[in-house]
Amino acid sequence: MVFSSLIFLCVFLPVTFGLYYLIPSITAKNILLIIVSFLFYAYGEPVYVILMFISCVFNYAVGRAIMWRRRRLFVAIAVIVNLVFLGVFKYTGFVMETINGLFGLNLDVVEIALPVGISFYTFQALSYVIDVYRDPKIGQRNLLNVLLYISFFPQLIAGPIVRFDDIVHQIRHRVHSVDKISGGICRFVRGLGKKVLLANTMAVIADNIFNAPGGQVNVIAAWIGALAYAFQIYYDFCGYSDMALGMAQMFGFRFLENFNAPYVADGIQDFWHRWHISLSTWFKEYLYIPLGGNRKGKARTILNRYIVFFCTGLWHGANWTFILWGLLHGTCLVLENTRISLKRIPVKGVRQIITFILVVCAFVIFRADDIGHAFAYLGTMFTGGTFSSASMDLMWAQLTPVHIFMLILSFLCIRPWNISWPKALRPVVTKGVYVWTLILLLLCMINLASNAYNPFIYFRF
Repeated sequence: MVFSSLIFLCVFLPVTFGLYYLIPSITAKNILLIIVSFLFYAYGEPVYVILMFISCVFNYAVGRAIMWRRRRLFVAIAVIVNLVFLGVFKYTGFVMETINGLFGLNLDVVEIALPVGISFYTFQALSYVIDVYRDPKIGQRNLLNVLLYISFFPQLIAGPIVRFDDIVHQIRHRVHSVDKISGGICRFVRGLGKKVLLANTMAVIADNIFNAPGGQVNVIAAWIGALAYAFQIYYDFCGYSDMALGMAQMFGFRFLENFNAPYVADGIQDFWHRWHISLSTWFKEYLYIPLGGNRKGKARTILNRYIVFFCTGLWHGANWTFILWGLLHGTCLVLENTRISLKRIPVKGVRQIITFILVVCAFVIFRADDIGHAFAYLGTMFTGGTFSSASMDLMWAQLTPVHIFMLILSFLCIRPWNISWPKALRPVVTKGVYVWTLILLLLCMINLASNAYNPFIYFRF
């Protein structure tokens, strides 16, 4: 089940929300959220919900063991078991294909269905164990608290990756109010609009161009496709994060922001301070700093950054394109600390344009089926390709009035437009926001009812 589906919007969320506020005690509310979270996951993964439950119980048990004795031993066991658990389901086929390619073998490649959201909830489980190792006082004796932390449905399948240390107090004590609920609903609908109206429209353009034969793509179409995919993945994931944060707020939780206008970054380091903040923070706290960070000399710092970005790419998927995408970002980050750094360019706007172009080109590698496809597509972007009648037809087919309008709107929405309204106008503006939220919700519902094309990129992660 995805947030941008009619069954979620018309049945699951309203029923869950209504039941939640009919129940008086926080313990009963937490139990309800656990039950509906497992039902939410079981709707699409009826078998793999058992695996998620086992993961929750295992990491809870390890957390209890860490609270008692041999803390290093048990945290090492937890890290190994969780990574093996993730690796078996996500990377078995990739490893076997790589071995076949390297050694000319013909081993049967085992195809294992990837459980939805396994990368997200496995990292959350690791966060719990490591945070308890660092501070045994936050370890939970109540299994229900750990179950809620790992399985909470707003962030279960696509994040943000919530650190246990940031949410432990909210599990037991949280405040509900009309302002929080209304703010959460507005945030949810805003994210739904990004996903349904912008990301889905950009997905049509990107798929049409990336899936076309190479000889039918010219330089203009290639750039349109690259931009469309960059907007698709941003509004797809940012929209989902907005929906997750909005729903969490509706139920009294507060999650940290996951995106902060990444496409106006003026450097790759700045980009990663703004893009998928929960993932970059997770790798910083649980990998980069434990490796030594930047405290062990320049060479070790460079190596640590490459390790982190190799793992970042691999986390996104079992394909060399993801690894290359991660290493490219790592290289750009390393270069930013040299004399060819973008920081040496005095004009911020120029730095922002260059950073955006680098990010868009890197996302071409991320989107491509394989490395050969990625380099061929990039070659078309910078060498022109062909201007045959077929390529012109493909290009013009993407430039419909609706597509052009959505492309322009995607550019305009890459940064928040914060307006400081006079105090006298704020009540009117608030009412206007509520009216606009209702209109946006109706537009999304109409779109979902009339259009079955509703892809979600991060489902496969």
